[in-house]
Formats: sequence, C-alpha cells, structure tokens
Amino acid sequence: MQATIKETTSKMDKAVSVVEEELASLRTGRASTQLLDGITVSAYGSESPINQLGTVTTPDGMTIMIQPWDKGVVGAIEKAILQANIGLTPNNDGKVIRLNIPPLTEESRKDVVKRAHGIAEEGRVSVGNIRRHMNDDIKRREKDHDLSEDDAKKLLDQIQKLTDAHIKEIDEHLKAKETEIMTV
Repeated sequence: MQATIKETTSKMDKAVSVVEEELASLRTGRASTQLLDGITVSAYGSESPINQLGTVTTPDGMTIMIQPWDKGVVGAIEKAILQANIGLTPNNDGKVIRLNIPPLTEESRKDVVKRAHGIAEEGRVSVGNIRRHMNDDIKRREKDHDLSEDDAKKLLDQIQKLTDAHIKEIDEHLKAKETEIMTV
C-alpha cells in the first residue's frame, strides 16, 4: 500500500513541478533569468543551456544581462535567443548581451494570464490522469484479490486526498503568478 502512495505522490509532485517551471518561464514584464531556461545554444559542437556558457544576471528589474565566458559564443547566444521567439530582442555589444524587458500592456498581461491558466489546467489534467491510472490499478488488484476491499477503499481515499492537495498546490502557484503578472 505504501509503495502505491509513494509512487502516486512522486508522479503528482513531478506534474506540479512541471507546472511551476512552465509558469516561471512566462514573461511578466519583470526581468527574470528563468525566461532563458530551456533555450539551448549550439556551441562547441553541442547544445548547451545559456547559463552554462556565461553569467546570467538581472542588473535591474527591466534588464537581463548575459556575459559569456568566451566572447566567441556571443553571436551563437544571440541567434539562439532570437530563434527561441520569447519576444525579446538581444542587444549585443561584442562582450555582453542585454535583453531589455518592455513593460507589458494590459492586453498582453491578460494574454499571459490566459496562458498561465492553460498551463495550470494541463497540470490539473495530468494530476487527474495519474489519479485515474492509480485508481484503475487499485481496482484491478482488488478484483484479482491482491488487495482486500478495506485496503482498496483506504488507498482510493488517500489517492483522492493526494489529488486534492496537488491540485490545490497548482492553483496556489497559478494565483501567485497571476498576481505577479497583473501587479508589475
């Protein structure tokens, strides 16, 4: 029984962390190095994340600065940012790349909030699918007499509680992100 609960918790935690990562990568009108997460640069014969090719900082609330350790990759980093289509244009002075974060308009804020709601909904669906899969497994084990009826009921109740807790966590992340987007 504990193994089932542990597996369910692990899978649901992963679903929540995916939602967290995706929400963190949304542009809010405030500089955040997380906007560059997931962008890889073709350099030295392989793909590398930007933060492995230089120092990424936010000197102020409206600028992201990338200072590559090797000046030879400045162009490759600039190209990768443009291809990532994150809505920012890099300014390259040969040594550092600056990304100026323009303030969001009311309309673009609402679009970002809409995307955030979509990400959260995908997370809720994912948690629900995990619950359904685990419930089906428990019912199958009960039918095969691997689990008693009481144990199956207890497991189903625990999985429902886990589901509710994880969905609540996703909703809290969404609410925090929505507040951040609308109050910048």
